[in-house]
Amino acid sequence: MKKKEKNILMRIIISGMLCIIAFLIPAPGLIKSVLFLTAYIVIGYDILRKAFLGIINGQVFDENFLMSIATLGAVLLGDYAESCAVMLFFQVGELFESRALDKSRKSIAALMDIAPETANIETGEGKLEEVDPEDVEVGSIIVVRPGERIPVDGIIESGNSVINTSALTGESLPVEAGQGDEVISGCINMTGLLRIRTTKLYEDSTVAKILELVESAADRKSGSEQFISRFAKYYTPAVCIGAALLAVIPPLFRIIVLSDVPLWAEWITRGLTFLVISCPCALVISIPLSFFGGIGAASSAGILIKGSNYLEGLSKASGIVFDKTGTLTKGEFEILEIHPQGISKDGLLELAVYAEVNSNHPISRCIRKAWGKEIEKELISDVKEIAGKGTEVKVGERIIAAGNSKLMEICGIDISGTDKTKISGTVVHVSENGIYRGCIVLGDTVKDDAKDTVYELSALGIKKITVFTGDSKEAALPVGKRLGIEDVRYGLLPQNKVEMMESMMKSKPDDEKLIFVGDGINDAPVLMRSDIGIAMGALGSDAAIEAADIVLMDDSLKKIPLAMKISTGTMKIVYENIIFALAVKGLCLLLGAVGLVGMWAAIFADVGVMIIAVLNAMRCLKVPGDKK
Repeated sequence: MKKKEKNILMRIIISGMLCIIAFLIPAPGLIKSVLFLTAYIVIGYDILRKAFLGIINGQVFDENFLMSIATLGAVLLGDYAESCAVMLFFQVGELFESRALDKSRKSIAALMDIAPETANIETGEGKLEEVDPEDVEVGSIIVVRPGERIPVDGIIESGNSVINTSALTGESLPVEAGQGDEVISGCINMTGLLRIRTTKLYEDSTVAKILELVESAADRKSGSEQFISRFAKYYTPAVCIGAALLAVIPPLFRIIVLSDVPLWAEWITRGLTFLVISCPCALVISIPLSFFGGIGAASSAGILIKGSNYLEGLSKASGIVFDKTGTLTKGEFEILEIHPQGISKDGLLELAVYAEVNSNHPISRCIRKAWGKEIEKELISDVKEIAGKGTEVKVGERIIAAGNSKLMEICGIDISGTDKTKISGTVVHVSENGIYRGCIVLGDTVKDDAKDTVYELSALGIKKITVFTGDSKEAALPVGKRLGIEDVRYGLLPQNKVEMMESMMKSKPDDEKLIFVGDGINDAPVLMRSDIGIAMGALGSDAAIEAADIVLMDDSLKKIPLAMKISTGTMKIVYENIIFALAVKGLCLLLGAVGLVGMWAAIFADVGVMIIAVLNAMRCLKVPGDKK
């Protein structure tokens, strides 16, 4: 507990004890009044001071002003117990709010701790000098001991270790790193000593970019927060005027029209009660707290949301567009099907390996990996590579060719017997001594969690899922088919993707949002053009952090539906608080104006509603599915 909070708690205890003594002791009214006034000053002097400073600075209509006017009015009317109780419960609410806000900041505060305060730089004499990370130049050698955080992005010059990236990704599984591997700032070196050659200045490093992102998130307010700010701006002066009119107009009406006793004390009490009830604390505090909690919950799961407007926007998403390569797929080939003719599958694969053994093409590497055994390379001779078509080699007395249909045409091989209607993907045809032996179908490796993610997004209410890719029709459509996505748009250049995105955005309703998910490097233009851009697998990617509205710090597609669940849950709580607070306050204002409820109901309508709303807002800190 902070010093300020301890101070408030001590004053609450002292003031509460004085109130209890005043209630219980059989003493003259003067002594009781002195006890209540003492309790009032102990608990409320800071609120009175803030109200006074607010008036001097021209910021009159806030909760401090409302509490001060209402309680001082009650004191002047002799309602010492009620004025003290109002201030006491208000301070309890303030303490509760402060504690709740501290709790909601923990996940973000933990993220803010990823920046180390010092860096150990190697000097020319081989000694270590402790410096500020901001003073480390590009190309310097820094030494990171086990247990220390990496201060600046760089490449390992020497050493091997296990790196903990959980502070950035939300994942507990560490990764191994050794000489030549790139490492990023903010991660923890777990085991061995590392010498790292820096590749960026601290201000350009990953940790600095992330901290800047988190610090600026609060500046981008959601529509709900903007509504509450506008609401409070006009609402507070209006209720102050209303309270004044309630205290003055009825007595004057009784004097002038009815020629009756004005009952000033009664109507002034109603006006003061009206003021206490009207205080918009529950809304002004709980709504930003809800969004802060939602952003904190997301950051603890490795999802960085640049502002509450984007958190709110996720809940309004009706469509999502995925980049294919590097997002839905790994960008690596895998063998999908093998179609032999007059030979076994292993026999066909072995022929292809002989033809591709000396090629460094991704397709060749995939075929060799699938074979997984050694071949007799000494038998290979007369290797002919035909650019864009394939390879022909001589293996002993056999001539083996492997490549696309154009290579088969050059070699005079008839592939008309191949049922092309059943084949979708990148096809490698294989022949042996002029005889067609079959084909191997390859495709981009779909990420393990891609299909489940698509299904989950549909279950969450995403009406349309689309894929954008620059790949050919043959490479793109099989990926969509495997994932159950019908709308696959292929052969797109970066500018074509932007045009497609703009066209889709024009055709959707204004209140719905369209999301684009990409790797954040070559998709930066589309990420910026979409309603909400999500960059995934963006650990260390400057382009992603700059261009996207939401950054997933690892390669897990499952975090997209998780972010949407956090958004939906946060917005549900926000709407609950708005409806609850307005309903209770509206009812109590009406009842207070006609004199059916007094100051104690006002206390509940203000502090009670605020505490309930803050308690509800704290539910936003819970990550969906987290059992902790």
